[in-house]
Amino acid sequence: MPQAANQQAMTTGIYGFTALADSEWARRIELAREPDPDGPGGPRIWLLLRELGYLFEPVRRLYRSLFNPFRLAKARTPRMVMILPGFGSNPIKMRYFARRLEDAGHTVKRWGCGYNWGFSDELFGQLEERLLDLRQRAGAPVVLVGWSLGGLYARELAKRQPDAVAKVISMGSPFSGSLRANNVWRIYQAIAGHRVDEPKLSAELSRKPPVETIALWSPRDGAIRPRCAAGYPGERDRAVALRCSHMGFSYSPEAIRAVAREIDRPTRG
Repeated sequence: MPQAANQQAMTTGIYGFTALADSEWARRIELAREPDPDGPGGPRIWLLLRELGYLFEPVRRLYRSLFNPFRLAKARTPRMVMILPGFGSNPIKMRYFARRLEDAGHTVKRWGCGYNWGFSDELFGQLEERLLDLRQRAGAPVVLVGWSLGGLYARELAKRQPDAVAKVISMGSPFSGSLRANNVWRIYQAIAGHRVDEPKLSAELSRKPPVETIALWSPRDGAIRPRCAAGYPGERDRAVALRCSHMGFSYSPEAIRAVAREIDRPTRG
């Protein structure tokens, strides 16, 4: 967008936040209303509705802490792990996830970029710097764990900086097939301001990174079509099926245990 047009699209709010002008809101609403040219559709609507179960997670977590405490076995080989949050989320959403991995002996670091509002070259540049810094501090390659859109960033980071990455673990990340084969692409377009299949980042999402790559997916995912998160042979090294919801990737004991197992599994030579 030219600078003049960009200035017209943005206004500064009373608290210093950048706000969108009416014309930009109208453009984003039109993006959200676009017809789907691919037509594969996302998961069934009842699976999407089940995603609301995450609202009760604090109650379930309290119950577990009182009657069935969740613990991970100590890691055989503690690693440095960088966690990348999903679209519209931030590392705080995955704090419980991170703390369980830390209890097992791993050093878990945030991605350092706040909320994940979509693909951009600027954000990717910040992530590369963050990854290289963690690699230097750890003295060894870093394990990348990305939830949903965070998993796409993790895969691209490993392609550009393979010497800094030990392995990539994606959780419900739509790296395979159509980027519209999900129930959230319209929301993405409205918030990110660009078409989901025209990301502001040069990337070939389905191409496998040159490091070990594990795709966690679930048939109960209410946001992402399972096949898109599982991928095909050649797009990842291994696909592991779980039984959690899409939101559950960020907090369910099943997902945390699966990630811990994959981190601890010896890296393929």
